Amino acid sequence: MRIVFMGTPEFAVASLEALLDAGSEIVGVITAPDKPAGRGQKLSESAVKQYAVSKGLKVLQPVKLKDPDFLSELKSLNADLQVVVAFRMLPEVVWNMPSKGTINLHASLLPQYRGAAPINWAIINGEKESGVTTFFLKQEIDTGDILFVEKITIDDEITAGEYHDRLMNKGAGLLVKTVKAIESGRYTEQPQEQLVEGQELKHAPKIFKEDCRIDWNHPVNQVHNLIRGLSPYPAAYTELNGKVFKIYKSVKEQVQPQGQPASYLTDSKTYLKFACTDGYVQVTDVQLEGKKRMGVEEFLRGVKL
Repeated sequence: MRIVFMGTPEFAVASLEALLDAGSEIVGVITAPDKPAGRGQKLSESAVKQYAVSKGLKVLQPVKLKDPDFLSELKSLNADLQVVVAFRMLPEVVWNMPSKGTINLHASLLPQYRGAAPINWAIINGEKESGVTTFFLKQEIDTGDILFVEKITIDDEITAGEYHDRLMNKGAGLLVKTVKAIESGRYTEQPQEQLVEGQELKHAPKIFKEDCRIDWNHPVNQVHNLIRGLSPYPAAYTELNGKVFKIYKSVKEQVQPQGQPASYLTDSKTYLKFACTDGYVQVTDVQLEGKKRMGVEEFLRGVKL
């Protein structure tokens, strides 16, 4: 099959690489336009573009997906199938173009955690299991018929960044399996409507700054899950010495706290822990506004609390 691949971040690179390694014919790669980044505001290329260029693949970077020139060029690629991994929402004129349709790899067990941040929200909500799903795109986001699913456990201490890497690699393998099944015609589709019945759906909307603020009036487990679910980006935060204090890793201590929620205990050398409603969260990997990220012992050596 002639395949057009659509994706932008590192998560999508693993899938593109796996498809190439499996012998798939990638006739074009669609990714985000270059953007200014850093202090010098130099143009930065997406991870997918960098990889695609290194492999000599044709790259298109439309600003608008309904642009007539882009649509004409996309149509000229004559793709049998389009594959989408961590890209933006497609208009129907794009996803409905190939004869075999457009498939998407999503980092959750659909229909649970539809949306932009499924990895983060699964960990924030304390899930013990999630996974990856391939499905055909249709009009409403993340609602198309499911093709294949792979479940992956979520360890109690794993961060979103660490789980991201596990899903990235599992997802790449699942995507190759899906493409080969479509190529051979040996697959079945399961409408998500059949799975929605009897389930309480949890969603995965885009994360904003206020979602990252720690509320110490919550139980230890809830605060700990928020910290690891937002690590390393965008990172959970509180305020310390009047500055934003990001926390990347923590350890739970479920003992009766001595102070009110948000109060902290420290020996000024080795530990720093904040009170929640039913215990403490001991922070181990932190960053104070204006400083670099560091271990808590290094942080305590350089600040007076």
